[in-house]
Amino acid sequence: MSENTPFILKANGQREAFDANKLEQSLLRSKASPEIAADVIDHVRKEITDGMTTAQIYKHAFFLLHKLEKPAARAYSLRKGVASLGPSGFPFEKFVAEIFKNLGYETETDQMVTGGCVMHEVDVVAWNDSKLIMSEAKFHNQVGLKSDLKIALYVKARFDDLVEATHMYGGKRRKLDEFWLITNTKFTTTAIEYGMCKGLKMVGWNYPVKGNLQDLIEDGDLMPITCLNDIEGSDLKLLLENGLVLCKQVRGNISTLTDLGIHKDRAQKIIDEIGAM
Repeated sequence: MSENTPFILKANGQREAFDANKLEQSLLRSKASPEIAADVIDHVRKEITDGMTTAQIYKHAFFLLHKLEKPAARAYSLRKGVASLGPSGFPFEKFVAEIFKNLGYETETDQMVTGGCVMHEVDVVAWNDSKLIMSEAKFHNQVGLKSDLKIALYVKARFDDLVEATHMYGGKRRKLDEFWLITNTKFTTTAIEYGMCKGLKMVGWNYPVKGNLQDLIEDGDLMPITCLNDIEGSDLKLLLENGLVLCKQVRGNISTLTDLGIHKDRAQKIIDEIGAM
């Protein structure tokens, strides 16, 4: 490591030397081309300073991607938007319920469900004619935090208790088929190893390779309104308070925004940004 290597501040408060390889992998996972990733890293190297936070690096990298490669910028914006759901006042479990609805399930959130031994608070219950799924929606408002082995162990223990009972959903008593652990960030390596060993259904950012959270959101056109960059805080709050959480709910319909009292010029900026996605 060079004496001039800056130290950055991670989301968990720890300091570590800036690692260009980690930034490169993050850019590539966001669908940036190797050439664009290299350009972004070159720019960041010139401007990064000792004590800079990962959030600041992220913001600068997004700005560069937005200029250089739109699809990758969209992936960055999406991840930031999902991480903003909780602080915005919209619970992550309700967003997970929207994902299940898009997959053809009926849903309920914040359920108290009886297992073989004790009652459990279940974030999302989803069902159709053939399957009953319960889900733990693990939300982190900092993208650098990961869901670890303790969380995977906890979810597996809950599944083992809940699968011993029958549950009344969809008009009939039925056994639990699957219990999902869904997070808006990533899993630690040991959590993934444990989940694979125990057959635990785990969905996170970029995990699994196919059917990860980013895939489910993009395939279902479920981009949250919080992923917009040019929206003002007061307008965002107004939309969320009126149940307008997804971009597709207002796409191409400026009157939906102006009827809420959003100025026409600001409403047009929102419509334009959504249309460019």
